[in-house]
Amino acid sequence: MTTSAGEATGTVDPTGTHRAAGIRPALLAAAAQVVVLTVGSIGYGFHRDELYFRMLAPAWGYVDQPPLTPWLARTFTSLVADEAWALRIPATMASAASVVLLGLVARELGGDRRAVAFAAWGAAFAGLPLALGHVLLTSTIDLPLTLAVVLAVLLALRANPRWWLVAGAVAGLATWNRLLVPMLLLGVVLGLAVLGPRAPLRTRWPWLGAVVAAVVAAPNLAYQWQHDWPQLAMGRALAESNAADVRADLPLILLIAIGPPLVVVWLAGAWEAWRQPRARWLLGPAIVLLAFTVVTAAQPHYPLVMIAVLYAVGCLPLSRWVGGHAWRLAVVVGLIALNAVVSVVIALPVVPVTALGGTPLPDISTLVADQVGWPRYVGQVASVAAQSDDPGSVVITSNYGEAGAVARYGPALGLPAPYSGHNELGTLPGPPEGTSTVVFVGWQLDDVSHLFATCSVLARLDNGEGVDNEEQGAPVALCQDPVLPWAQLWPQLAHLD
Repeated sequence: MTTSAGEATGTVDPTGTHRAAGIRPALLAAAAQVVVLTVGSIGYGFHRDELYFRMLAPAWGYVDQPPLTPWLARTFTSLVADEAWALRIPATMASAASVVLLGLVARELGGDRRAVAFAAWGAAFAGLPLALGHVLLTSTIDLPLTLAVVLAVLLALRANPRWWLVAGAVAGLATWNRLLVPMLLLGVVLGLAVLGPRAPLRTRWPWLGAVVAAVVAAPNLAYQWQHDWPQLAMGRALAESNAADVRADLPLILLIAIGPPLVVVWLAGAWEAWRQPRARWLLGPAIVLLAFTVVTAAQPHYPLVMIAVLYAVGCLPLSRWVGGHAWRLAVVVGLIALNAVVSVVIALPVVPVTALGGTPLPDISTLVADQVGWPRYVGQVASVAAQSDDPGSVVITSNYGEAGAVARYGPALGLPAPYSGHNELGTLPGPPEGTSTVVFVGWQLDDVSHLFATCSVLARLDNGEGVDNEEQGAPVALCQDPVLPWAQLWPQLAHLD
């Protein structure tokens, strides 16, 4: 029996669908993104979540998230340098991996080299993926993990059903970062059951993959069970705080996730997925994640992973449309380049921090605003603390960003380790009994000042750059003589949001 050249090189799958032979365009796009993100990691400063992650003690889990991303933050600040650029190394690597994975998705569905290039370069310098790749957030690490699950399922459907085991293992690992992946898996199952192909669900492999996922996720799930499922409480708290904003912002997220010039591409990807019998199931997780976002209203960016997948799928008809027309290629390349320039300006520290407050960037992206002012804020806290003549005074902050900033910059200024009632920090022991003087930082002061005999506001936080972030203008007060023992007072400062 003879073998065709296409079969010998692996460019034709058993169903006869053309598959691109190389992934080099995606590797080049990922490398370019690594360079840009590495340079960009030096500007501005820590993001509030990064400051929080680096101060969390090792644990199997936390009330607001699983342990993977805080572990990465501690590891890189401990072993490399206690600077934002070092902490962001895993963010850069995760973002680059996402670019390659999206190129592989386009390739797996039959995209030619040009489709792979469109998918990879477009995703590498798209708005929200680039912004998330710039800072170390749970969403940053979540993106490559969930994309890997999608790719493994595609490979299981085409090449070898044993890829279901890989999908299960990666899905289990993803639960160590965020508990969103079960919704993705539910969408996969519903997509296959409703839209097809249904035959794989009648085999043992998807269910063996589910067993693998459960085994890998077991320690994380055991933590949740032993602690009364704190992630559910966290989700409710986020919904109570964010619901109106999330539902209002969701259309905007769908518009800017990949970038306005490329919205038509991921919409075309949805149509292309519908047209391809073996890709139709991708609409299942896309719909489930979108519905989950609307119903829970916890965070608006949950559908990002499937928007990115649909964008990669949309690069197949985009490449066909370009065909051999040079002017069409120029149009597509121009739109991707334009989108990249706008995304880089919005997501990365291109604008000097001294000019940032005079631009709309802090309003467009809170990720930008939340990287400004932390050392100066801590200096102002230290100035208030210096006005206390009580050597046993403590610092309590309203949120984990402020606490993380004091933990990072405070020791050099003589400040003690901070306390905070925010999220995981609120589960830790509070100040020792007998503490009579508190330097209280942030907007929570309005709700807790009655718990002290006196509270005098001695300063207002000011980043000096005119950037309107959550801390700008927040009070710094000297509070004395708590009206309750700390064992009773401390739980009243705890809050999830």
